[in-house]
Amino acid sequence: MKRLQNSLYINTQGAYLHKERETLVIDINKEKAAQLPIHGIGAIFCFGNVMVSPQVMGFCGENSVNLAFFTEYGRFLARVQGKQTGNVLLRRAQYRKADEDPVSVARNIVAAKIQMQKQVLQRHQRNHGNSVEFSQQITAINHVLDTLKHCADLDKIRGYEGEAASRYFSVFNMLLTNKDLGFEFSGRVRRPPTDPVNCLLSFMYSVLGNDISAALQGVGLDPQVGFLHQERPGRDSLALDLLEEFRAFIADRLVLTLLNRQQLKPSDFITETGGAVKLKDDARKLVLKEYQSRKQQKIRHQFLDEDVEIGLLPHVQALLLARHIRGDLQQYPPFISK
Repeated sequence: MKRLQNSLYINTQGAYLHKERETLVIDINKEKAAQLPIHGIGAIFCFGNVMVSPQVMGFCGENSVNLAFFTEYGRFLARVQGKQTGNVLLRRAQYRKADEDPVSVARNIVAAKIQMQKQVLQRHQRNHGNSVEFSQQITAINHVLDTLKHCADLDKIRGYEGEAASRYFSVFNMLLTNKDLGFEFSGRVRRPPTDPVNCLLSFMYSVLGNDISAALQGVGLDPQVGFLHQERPGRDSLALDLLEEFRAFIADRLVLTLLNRQQLKPSDFITETGGAVKLKDDARKLVLKEYQSRKQQKIRHQFLDEDVEIGLLPHVQALLLARHIRGDLQQYPPFISK
């Protein structure tokens, strides 16, 4: 099993990351703020105006450290990738399956996504009592799941995913149990997010998606060739596929926790002239710290029947997908928590 390594998040604007022998050094205002050995670091995430020396880029490539760049909003920009590794035969098998037989993987992933969304609603019901709205949406989601079982059309699978998401987000505002600070959710708004809740959701999806992309590359799969998401230049379609399994379980639940516990306040967000909402630097640090803490927690993996750190789940699912593509597993077992 892969060891969960630390992720380094560089959030301070104007920071400079460079290399000294076998270590990474972060300078802020031309003063050394931190010095870390590269061993034990699995990924480096740079947000906004962070400068990275060419030597560090090569250093990361040599040591298989994922180096990625995001805007201050958390939107993914670029990633430094080292020498292509892995089994070319596995990638060829992935391409053939994506072209000729994408339905079973796509259907399993969408089923897992919908199941996890339902679990978020059911968890709320257990903690806060039943309501007509939740019961209606859970019943409708169950119907979507039943219909999805027999669907063999990729476009229809995508349609069922959209229908379930629409029902899930129609009651998402009710999951915000602490309204004292005025946070509201009226629907998904992405590019750019125009309210704090959408800002947090988009930020977490972006960071999590990059973790998944690195995990796919780690097992030798091509993150750009997916089964559910169509290919587009520069888009990691397979990473977006696997992200669907984790949106509700990791990202949505973390966002709800941060808001319901009032760990974030409206003053932690900035609304720019065009209406785009983004996190302030300190708030982004808090979110990433809580995400890192969440990654250390363990959960029982249903298929493996063993405890796995949440941060390793993308690596586990990437490995299971590779085994399915190789023909070692008849079906791809998506992640579903108990």
